[in-house]
Amino acid sequence: MQGEKIPHKMLSLDPFSQWLGIEILECEIGRCRLGMTVKKQMLNSMGKAHGGISYALADTAFGFAANTHGKYAVSIETSINHIEALDEGDYLIAVSVIEKVKNKLGFNIVEVKRDNELVALFKGIVYRTQKDWE
Repeated sequence: MQGEKIPHKMLSLDPFSQWLGIEILECEIGRCRLGMTVKKQMLNSMGKAHGGISYALADTAFGFAANTHGKYAVSIETSINHIEALDEGDYLIAVSVIEKVKNKLGFNIVEVKRDNELVALFKGIVYRTQKDWE
């Protein structure tokens, strides 16, 4: 399967990302750009988006980009820095870029932005299996 098509297949098999309303804006080998809108049911007790929302968007972008090389890639370590609070109605864009790919490991950085403002920074490492996407 061509690498840029893999994220579309992954999204079609991912009910959680579909429930979040994540949409693929752009994908190519080693890079994926996703978008979503913060909904009321995603808010915490302080009226701000739960931290898991930006994390889930970034994690999805991370996974999609990591798999564009054609092999199943699974997360082994991730972290996120929440930089700005998010409100209902905010439209978020996550861009995942593979910074380095070794034989078995891939290193990703994901920036989550609201307009041009960086609101979260996610870092992740994937293990690249030998199983091909079909």
